[in-house]
Amino acid sequence: MSTADSISIFAEGTFEDQIKELVNYLAQGRSDEEKAAFIQPFEDALTVKEGEKSLEEDAERRRNVLKLVLEQITGLGEGSEKETEGFFNLFFSHFLTLFPIDAPETREQLLKLVQIISQSNGLAATQYRILSNLFNSLPRRSGLRLPVNEALIRAAAAHDELEQLALSLPEIEQWLSEWEVSQEDKSAYLKTLVDTFAYDPVVSYQYQLAYVRSLPSSSEAAADLVATALRLPSVFDFDALFRLDAVVAAKDNDIYPLLQIFLNDGISEYKAWVAGHADVLAKYNLDQTQLERKIRLLSLTTLAFQNIGRDLPYSIIADVLQVPSSEVERWVIDVLRAQLVVGKLSQTSQTFHIVRASARAFEREQWEALEKRLVAWKAGLASVREVVASTQKKNNQEIAAATGTTNGVEPAAAQPQSTAA
Repeated sequence: MSTADSISIFAEGTFEDQIKELVNYLAQGRSDEEKAAFIQPFEDALTVKEGEKSLEEDAERRRNVLKLVLEQITGLGEGSEKETEGFFNLFFSHFLTLFPIDAPETREQLLKLVQIISQSNGLAATQYRILSNLFNSLPRRSGLRLPVNEALIRAAAAHDELEQLALSLPEIEQWLSEWEVSQEDKSAYLKTLVDTFAYDPVVSYQYQLAYVRSLPSSSEAAADLVATALRLPSVFDFDALFRLDAVVAAKDNDIYPLLQIFLNDGISEYKAWVAGHADVLAKYNLDQTQLERKIRLLSLTTLAFQNIGRDLPYSIIADVLQVPSSEVERWVIDVLRAQLVVGKLSQTSQTFHIVRASARAFEREQWEALEKRLVAWKAGLASVREVVASTQKKNNQEIAAATGTTNGVEPAAAQPQSTAA
């Protein structure tokens, strides 16, 4: 969806000509007699009597005329797609020019019209374009952009065409930083996105993170977010949840200890917790087999992070994961596919060489481990530089000896002896 500040509408003719164009569109499908009766009130409103100001000079009169047009809009009309879109573009250009954008009456009238457009039985593509044009015609900071965008999302969802909107979380967050609406309205908008995209759990989860982040505190919303993160097979970053105020504030919730296990602990701690909390798993619709898989992958990730650059024997991995050695390769392949660890298996030596691994949390311990690796890397580079410098010096000496030079300077050439006359 375009995020231009506004859309300029270039229409020919005077205000009177353009209003007649709008009215003629609304009169389509009527008999000649009905059409004449329909148009007459508009002609009367547009007629300038002697001594009265012209329409161009009388803003209040122009507003009243446009209100008459608004009262007659009950749907998308009977024109072609191009005519329908042109009608609403022209109407919105006058409406947003004549009515103060921040006035309560403007908001009420505009939202009523948005509802009419959204609930019309016309082509979905036409609805999207009309609402998108209105969205882009509104000032970037206008709070009216929020309900217009919500209407656009509802219309797209009703036709199973949300993909056409090409929404993205960065774009949504940019809009929310601009719109002059309350924090409560922003949170409600994000919750709408969470529910709308429920059919795609991964996308919905990203909006759910943003929604909970927007809340000062909410134990219920935080618990739902934690449960979603635990439930989704592709979510392994639990450290991000502990950085949300609402989640931290929900530390007394019954699911919070399980979240701590998935951030810091392993399979033993998980099994001990599950043994006494089957009711919590049922409450949040959590699958024990799925959770056990995730905690094993996270445990293997932690083990790999602690051994970057080393060869891990299968026996150690089996010990940590509490699985038979025969299953180690399956779990290693699983953690590689999840992109939590990068490494290479060796069936010959029964080892797993660790190249890179994710950190489940990045606190003091992880910073210290990173510092040690950087110090070792720096020392290794210094050693390499010494070897290179030593080799270069040796090569220079050999070249000097071979060419008879000293410190790279050629000896003076012998002068020819003079010959007696």
